[in-house]
Amino acid sequence: MSVALLDLKRQFEQVEADVRIQIDRVLREQSFILGPIVQEFEAAVAAYAGVKHAVGLASGTDALLLALRALDLQPGDEVITTPFTFFATAGTIHNAGGRAVFADIDPVTMNLDPAAVERAVTPRTRAIVPVHLFGLMAQMAPLRETARRHGVFLLEDSAQSIGARQVVDGAWKATGQLGDATTFSFFPSKNLGGYGDGGMLVTDDDACAARIRRLRTHGGVKMYHHDEVGFNSRLDTLQAAILLAKLPYLDRWSAARRANAAWYDARFARLEDAGILRRPLIPQGNESVYNQYTLRVRDRDPLREHLQAQGIGCAVYYPVPLHLQPCFAYLGYSAGDFPESERAAAEVISIPVYPELAAEERERVARAIEAFYGVEG
Repeated sequence: MSVALLDLKRQFEQVEADVRIQIDRVLREQSFILGPIVQEFEAAVAAYAGVKHAVGLASGTDALLLALRALDLQPGDEVITTPFTFFATAGTIHNAGGRAVFADIDPVTMNLDPAAVERAVTPRTRAIVPVHLFGLMAQMAPLRETARRHGVFLLEDSAQSIGARQVVDGAWKATGQLGDATTFSFFPSKNLGGYGDGGMLVTDDDACAARIRRLRTHGGVKMYHHDEVGFNSRLDTLQAAILLAKLPYLDRWSAARRANAAWYDARFARLEDAGILRRPLIPQGNESVYNQYTLRVRDRDPLREHLQAQGIGCAVYYPVPLHLQPCFAYLGYSAGDFPESERAAAEVISIPVYPELAAEERERVARAIEAFYGVEG
């Protein structure tokens, strides 16, 4: 029996009727670009995230790009982020005209280390971009304090973590409520995924939301009148309709992911005690949505080959930290500059955790890992 890393066909079986209803709405209304359904979905996400504004965009990458573009970065302006993330986080800093400055990760959570961020701030720093990696929020309280003290923009990259929560100042706060702006991705593999690309920026800042709406439509809100040079980055109405149908399912899917993760946590406790692997640790006062269940293991690459040979889906997110990517050589970083990120890149492996994963499939995944390390289940 093979086990997929992600099986979207099972999800479609749950939502097919609702999705088809919404797609039929689009076809009947024949409003394909920024029509009422996009506005309805934006309002629904704003309400879900607990913010004033949600602006639909063509992708999660574009959400980051336009947010950074709205800062009007000048040559030499710096944006601090993590080297242990998907390429888009740093790629958009470059494409928005800024210079990426990397800070190392916390070795436990693998999210941006607030102390490392504080050390990286200079008079040229314009923004900090924490990534809520694998469904777990970064430590936002100290990052907010650093951003406030230095007067810089705090942009949450929540591509993997819509719905994640964290206790800040004694109250639960969700992604979207702690930064100056937050970006989401609706790539199909995300917890809330469309059937193509899609993204969104959410914020409580009226001026920021207005600027992003202008930038997404070639720099103008009135047709054929352009206040600035912008982009063509509109959330497709068909994608908005699909996502609108799926949004009511999101919390139950996240709960199912947490249940699968809890099962793995219990099963792999012995392997962690033996020093063979490390389970993902969720610090107190956090609720992860587990876009990925990511282990840190000995002999990662042989384990990956073993799992693949057994028909078990797995993936490495991410094998090469961004400061070692050839395209960022101009930044001047070298191997050893961010040891925790480099160590994580050599050890991480993600295994199936999607909501519809069956109990017997979880068992098969666990047994395969135990067998590789010569441990009986």
